[in-house]
Amino acid sequence: QVQLVESGGGLVRAGGSLRLSCAASGSIRSISAMAWYRQAPGKQRELVATAASGGSINYVDSVKGRFTISRDNAKKQVYLQMSSLKPEDTAVYYCYAEVWEYGRSWYTDYWGQGTQVTVSS
Repeated sequence: QVQLVESGGGLVRAGGSLRLSCAASGSIRSISAMAWYRQAPGKQRELVATAASGGSINYVDSVKGRFTISRDNAKKQVYLQMSSLKPEDTAVYYCYAEVWEYGRSWYTDYWGQGTQVTVSS
């Protein structure tokens, strides 16, 4: 079994910064894509940023230039540095990883439990 544990959420004023971290643990042979999603109240879950194992990185347009995703493959961790935060960034942020576990021959999607980010105006 694999677990993703997020940390770093909280309350911040508009214009401020936060850094989210997500650590993967368990019977992990390798991790392909890692990503951050978010879900605001009353809205669908939205892809924020992705980091592929080969280094490719993508962002949703609304966070380009403000958020930076990075990953440490040796530590099996992914990070999201968020700057110039806006009230509309308020959401529960979820970590995602596509994991190849020992004893399996396919990748499985895993999600963290979510961490609340609240940006006050």
